[in-house]
Amino acid sequence: MDADTPAGIQPGEASGALSVLRPMGVEPGAFIHSTADRRLATEQWLLATLPTPLRDRARWEWQQYRVAMLPLGGLFSAVRIPEFLLAALSISSEAGCLDEFPAEALGAGPVICDPRFSRYYALVPAGMPATLQQMAEAWRALDVDCLGRGSYLGVPRPDAVNGEHAPASYWSVPMDSAAVLCSPLTVARLIAAGRHCVDTETEA
Repeated sequence: MDADTPAGIQPGEASGALSVLRPMGVEPGAFIHSTADRRLATEQWLLATLPTPLRDRARWEWQQYRVAMLPLGGLFSAVRIPEFLLAALSISSEAGCLDEFPAEALGAGPVICDPRFSRYYALVPAGMPATLQQMAEAWRALDVDCLGRGSYLGVPRPDAVNGEHAPASYWSVPMDSAAVLCSPLTVARLIAAGRHCVDTETEA
């Protein structure tokens, strides 16, 4: 079975089942890239979602608005998670704490926050497991959605890592390296745990 296929996860899965993936340690002798190098590589990778003639336009949008519309389903897709699901799992509903929570819960995979609509977007591989998409259908009433080919997402420039320029979207969890994405399985567990907490609070 594919390791990223969230088979057997039920929508009411308890928060205790939420697993946290830890970043791997650096091997001895590994070459460490500077932050500037990684940010440039990330920028180039994100822009590779566009045809070459449109990349300058996206750079201009990043410069002017901090956000550029990029197509999904080519290099990466996104899972939309409403803020209240994260707040249900986090110790605090304060914005700063909510930004820290997905970094731990999703193993430092990249997450975008859209403060205008109180939503977070976990970036995942372009080919999401069919099981995750089916589960997202069951969670649609919670404003959860899997966004892939045919969808566009407002992606902040790589250095937009805080919400001081609200209402512009920003990186709640920055993309530390090009092509490093969230695990769909871990995202599914996070959503299932959040739904369980919300359902429990509603029943109380």
